[in-house]
Parts: sequence; structure tokens; C-alpha cells
Amino acid sequence: MNFFSENILFIPCYTLIGGLFALLWSPGLIRKTGSRPAGYINILMTSFAFIHSVIALSQIWNNPAQELRFTWLEAPGLNISFDVQISAISVGALALITGLNVLCQIYAIGYLEMDWGWARFYALMGFFEAGMCGLVLCNSLFFSYVYLEILTLGTYLLVGFWFAQPLVISGARDAFWTKRVGDILLLMGVIAIYSFSGTWNYNYLGFWAKNSPIDATFSTLLCLALIAGPIAKCAQIPLQLWLDEAMEGPLPASILRNAIVVAVGAYVLIQLQPVLTISPITSTVVMVIGAITAVLSSLIAIAQIDIKRVLSYTVSAYMGLVFIAVGSNQPDTALLLIVIYAVAMALLYMSIGTVIISNITQNITQLGGLWSRRPISGISFLVGTFGLVAFPPLGAFSILPRLGNELLATQPWLLAVLLLVNALTAFSLLRAFSLIFLGESKQMTVRSPEVLWAMVLPMMILTGVTLHLPLILEQFNLIDFDIKLGIFFTLSTIIGGGLAIIIYGKKSTDETIKIIPEFIRDFFAYDLYIQDIYKITIVGIVNVTAKLAYWFDKYIVDGAVNLVGFTTIFGGQALKYSTSGQSQLYILTILLGLVFVAIVFGLTQ
Repeated sequence: MNFFSENILFIPCYTLIGGLFALLWSPGLIRKTGSRPAGYINILMTSFAFIHSVIALSQIWNNPAQELRFTWLEAPGLNISFDVQISAISVGALALITGLNVLCQIYAIGYLEMDWGWARFYALMGFFEAGMCGLVLCNSLFFSYVYLEILTLGTYLLVGFWFAQPLVISGARDAFWTKRVGDILLLMGVIAIYSFSGTWNYNYLGFWAKNSPIDATFSTLLCLALIAGPIAKCAQIPLQLWLDEAMEGPLPASILRNAIVVAVGAYVLIQLQPVLTISPITSTVVMVIGAITAVLSSLIAIAQIDIKRVLSYTVSAYMGLVFIAVGSNQPDTALLLIVIYAVAMALLYMSIGTVIISNITQNITQLGGLWSRRPISGISFLVGTFGLVAFPPLGAFSILPRLGNELLATQPWLLAVLLLVNALTAFSLLRAFSLIFLGESKQMTVRSPEVLWAMVLPMMILTGVTLHLPLILEQFNLIDFDIKLGIFFTLSTIIGGGLAIIIYGKKSTDETIKIIPEFIRDFFAYDLYIQDIYKITIVGIVNVTAKLAYWFDKYIVDGAVNLVGFTTIFGGQALKYSTSGQSQLYILTILLGLVFVAIVFGLTQ
């Protein structure tokens, strides 16, 4: 049985092998069977990875962390090694990633039933999962950056899966380039920290941060560069715009990206937390960015009418809470928040996916009255909602008060932020629930047939996991219940959710819209006009700079070159009139020149 714990490094290989096999069907090398076997093989290999992860986790649960080092590049003055840490946390992350991936791939059987790109989709999913598994095992900042780049490429390819649609192309492009901003700054930090610490190993970096005095200004700049990458990956303000545009990709890929990939970016931030302690300013920046993103994203989510955009901004808001936990030096709480969030968010996406696929719309104002027709989807959405907010006895009820309890003594204003975000999240999700499942049926919901079993089965499994997750975590002594603060968080959930049910439960959409002034609705519905601000400021500055550079290149640089050429041509044209073509005249001219030079030379002596 030790085979599983001794060969944990094989886990990323399962899905990578499955993805490579799937490619055989993508270009049509195998035609007779169609592309479906590509999906089945990938699901089988991912299932092997999940089983391996669970068994290995049970074997190493109480064991100390084990470190492995493989030399990747060795040169004079430079030694880059691929460091791996095998611990209960990393293997538990593997189990979470592979488990959700299995369910997403089964879900995709139903969601992409009529799609022609099965082989390419499942190959990309295998590639995506292998990158995530490698990242959580990695104990090197340099290779964490490499894996983040792999995930960025995977995001670009999956978002652009339906590449014939213009919105898909722009969504994939914007997601790719927005992340580039954070990645460039992160790479600068990765290179800079090695020159001072001489290592990229997270454990050694933590030791270096505690024992090596460093200039305050440099430490602040270094840490700010290091957090730029996670800010972009976790869709935090001001780099949050890519996430809702990435919703143009297939929904099964959106489930994995929003439930796991953004959380993996936060996992890197948690790994860097010991380094961030050398700069109190950076820790404060992390908390402030998390708080601002959590509040504003929650408000933006309330103003959306696209259900996928509602959930995408909820993702940003919840990642903001993780940032608050990291900035306040609570990495264990941040990890638990990620676990609770990943399961509940995946369930929410699966439940709305069953509605989208059968009703052919994402606009919640066109939906309604689905509770009687789609009770399983409605129950799943409710369970996912209450699993994400503080509602006893589900997961967030134990984690959010724990986070708030630590903040109460040091940063009490952040406790108010947590309560507000919890209420706003409950309001936005139950608003969506009311508009989709309650009220009267509309034209798009008169007929709403049940979806295939391949979509219902993983959704029901996740519903059960969400309900039992607190018991599982309590069994391993990972959570405890703070009743005092828990009451306040529960009240905030009831207030936010209750208001949503009262306002949107029975009234028509037109009546509810009139409650809030139009300019406020537009302000939040259009993402605080951040995209327009970017166009005026950053994009405008780049355009003006590009035009100035173009003018300088065309009229100054090219002008100087053209002037030399013109002078040469003009001189040649002028000289041709002074030549006769007679060789004796040329010889006479040369002799006269020599005589002139000799006379001048003689006079000067």
C-alpha cells in the first residue's frame, strides 16, 4: 500500500497522459470511433489520479512533510532545482483538484453532448489539471511562476475553445493580456529575490525573511512585485476585468477555472506569506486590496443580469476574503476558505449550467418559475449558496467567524467588511435564485426539460459533499465553531438573503429595477466604469505614446536616412554634368591636382 504515498509525483502524469491520448482524436488520426473515446479515456485517467490522491492522503496524514529536490539547471554561479514538498496540505490539494476535475469532465459529457471538439476540450482539461497538480506540489517560487504561466496558457486555450465567435476571441485575448501585467511584475520579483536570498525554495525563503535584514524600501518594492501575480490570477481590483470576459468559454471549463484555478493563484500567495512579513506595508496593501475587491465585487454582482457574471464577481469577492486572511497572517484560515469556496462555487456553476443548457439563456430577467420544473437544480443552487455564506451548519459558518475573531483585536474594521460582504453575497446569490426559480414562468421557462444524467450526477455528488464538508473537516480537527461571532454572521446572511427574497421573490423584474436609481444601477452594472477609465487613461496614454513614436520614427529617424539618400542622389545628378567622358581630361585633372598638392606641400616646408 506504500506504493501510493511513495509515488505521489505520478499524480500529475495521469491527467497529462490522458490529455496526450485525447489528442489522437483531435486532428482526426482516429476517425472510426468518433471523438467520444477521448473524453472517456481522460475521465478514466483523472479518476486514477483522484483515487491515488485519496489513498496517499490517508497514508501520509499524520506524517511530517517530505521534501524532494531535482537539479534542473546547473551552471557556474547558478543552480536551479525543482523542489517538491509532499505534505498533507499539498496532497489534500491534489485530492480536491482531481476530484473536482473528475466531476467537471463527467458534467462535460452532458453539457458538450453535441459539440464536435470533444478531443480538443478533454486534452486541454488534462493539460490544465496537470498544471494545477504540479503547482500545488511545487516548493519553488521559480517553478510556481512557470506553472502559473502554464495555467494562463490553458485559460487562454479553454476560453477560446469556440474560436469562431468574436466575443470568445476577445475574451480569451483580454484574459491572457490582463494576466500578463501581473506576470511581468511577478517575474521581476522572482528574479530580484534570488539575487538576495540565493534560493527560490519557499522554506528557505521563509528562513531568509526572518533572519536577513533588508532595506525597507527594497523589501516593500520586492513584496509588491511578488503579490502582483496573485492579484491578477485571483481577479482582484484593478486586474479583475478578465474573469467575467472569460465566461465566454465552455461552462465545464468555467467551473474548473473559477472553483480551482483562481484558488491556486491564492495558494501561491499563501506560500509567499512568510516573505510578505518583511514588509508591513505590503501586508496592509494585501488586506486593503482584498477588502476593496470583496465589497465592490459583491455590489457589482448584485447589478448583473447575466448569471455567469453574477458568479464571476462573487468569485472575485471571495478571493478578496482570502487576501484579507493572508494579509492578516492567517494562512491556515485562508486554506480552509479555499476548500469551502472551491466545493460550493463548483456546485453553483453546475446548477446554473443545467438551467442554461435547457433554457438557452443566461439572462436571469428572462427566467423564472423553474422551482416546480427543476427542483434538483434549485436545491443544488441553494446548498451551494448557503455553503458559500455563513449559514449554520455549513462550511463558511465555521471559517468566516474564525477569520473575524482574529481580526477583531487587530483590524476591527475588517470584521465589518466581512459581515458586509457576507450579507451582500447572500443578497446577490438569493436574488439570482429568486429570479431564476421563484415567481411566474416566462417565455424562456415554459418548457424546461430535465438535463442528462451526466450533468445531474456530479451536481448531486457535490451537493452531498457540500452538506457533509463541515463534518469531514471537524472530524480531522480542522475547524471549530465560534458561536458568538457565528450569530452575527448568521444574522448578516439572514438579512441579506431575506431582503433578496422579499424584493425579488414575487415582484416582476421591471418593478424591482425601479427601486434603485438608474445612475447607481448603471455604475455597478458597468463594472464601476473601470474599463472606460482604462481606455481613457492607460490605453489613451499608450495610444498617444505610440503615435508620438510613430511620428518621430517617420519624420526624424526616417527623415535623416532619406536626407542622406536624397543628398547622394542630388550630388550625383549635379556631378554628371561636369564629366565629359574623355580619359585624357581625367588624367590632366589628376596631374593638376598632384601639382597643386606638391606646391602646397613645398610652401609649407
